[in-house]
Amino acid sequence: MPLFEIAIFIQVQTKKEAEDGVGGEKLLFGPKFVLARDGQTAAITALMGEDSPKGIDMNRAQVLVRPFA
Repeated sequence: MPLFEIAIFIQVQTKKEAEDGVGGEKLLFGPKFVLARDGQTAAITALMGEDSPKGIDMNRAQVLVRPFA
């Protein structure tokens, strides 16, 4: 199985900050290595695992998956 690197970021800006082009992102999870069949399975494993962040707003979250090669 391939190895993937996973990180989860969340947007931490208000609507006003977004209009002004300021604000940013906060790292919630990772980077962590996951063994999985493909990138989508690796992302789901990171989101559903026992050490995954709980109670996050997935509308503001971004899951980054990178094959580790």
